[in-house]
Amino acid sequence: MRTENLKKIIELRHELHKYPELSMNESQTKRRLMNFIETNTNLAVVDCGKWFYASRYVEGTTAIAFRADMDALPMNETIELPYASVNEGVSHKCGHDGHCAALCGLALELANINVNRSVYLIFQHAEEIGQGASECSAMLRERNISEIYAFHNWSGYPEKSIVIRSGLCQCASQGLTVKFTGISSHASEPEKGINPSFAVGRFIMSAKELYEKYEGRKVLCTVVNVRVGSRNFGISPGDGEVSLTLRAEREKDMNSFDDDIRKLAVKIAEAHSVNVSFETHDYFPETVSDSECVMKVKNASDKLGLKVIEMNEAIRASEDFGWYMKQIPGAIFYVGNGEDYPAIHTDSYDFNDNILETAVDIFMSIFRSEA
Repeated sequence: MRTENLKKIIELRHELHKYPELSMNESQTKRRLMNFIETNTNLAVVDCGKWFYASRYVEGTTAIAFRADMDALPMNETIELPYASVNEGVSHKCGHDGHCAALCGLALELANINVNRSVYLIFQHAEEIGQGASECSAMLRERNISEIYAFHNWSGYPEKSIVIRSGLCQCASQGLTVKFTGISSHASEPEKGINPSFAVGRFIMSAKELYEKYEGRKVLCTVVNVRVGSRNFGISPGDGEVSLTLRAEREKDMNSFDDDIRKLAVKIAEAHSVNVSFETHDYFPETVSDSECVMKVKNASDKLGLKVIEMNEAIRASEDFGWYMKQIPGAIFYVGNGEDYPAIHTDSYDFNDNILETAVDIFMSIFRSEA
């Protein structure tokens, strides 16, 4: 990409990093990105509420789309950076600031060429909670978009390498909170109440035994939070809850496991004379890349002389890009941060500016091959 454009998106990335926002609250991030594109390109910008897209439209053509996510994580900034987060408890520890900067880089490059195919750049909200893509994906059919691409930065691979996989790339997952409700009482008279602690403990151990039986279908159950009552030594609690992350290679197996988990909780609740209820959070489908679209990523990488690495197994972590590929073919690829680079979602992580140009060049090469 052009040197002046690279400089602009690095500066933009640092600005986005300094002012991170959580899922469903990305209003200022969205405004900064819209202003950048409106100021620096001739692309049309359409505000869709919590998200937006930029486009070049060519009558009578099918369109190609590229997507970036805007939200940050509920994590403190713990490393010293000149552009460190000024929003306490919020930081870009997944690299979505880099994803948006790269898509703006593509916008800059597209603004300087003649195009003969419609192209849409989707700036999506709420990826971290699995909600954004499900809301944005409706536009794919409306705008006659025939394929879609995205990238994620990924540590543990050589810097600027392109990591791909046909088929299943990232697993399905969902959060599940199981609430047990009994009757509180004075701690000196526990017999006058119904303490759900014993139901909670039995449920945790039984859930572990249950998911181990699913081993052949590669189901994973992670306890992420447990709460029973409060640290008040005069009260025998009347409520408690367990939050789990359920994960599987395929939604059907995850949904089957979810059903069995709920049946297990009901059985345990009955045995301990407590009530039980459920809440579902952060639902992600599996992410499945189309083989032809993956080949286009590989061909683009080869043309640019970039190292291509094919993943042997899907990544356990989820990505809501799968919602788009339920509707049309597409591919997600990964750009290596470096083999020893800090992992995403960790305190020491910051997006690697060295890979911005790589991502933009891949996007541009894919577009040129299709234009």
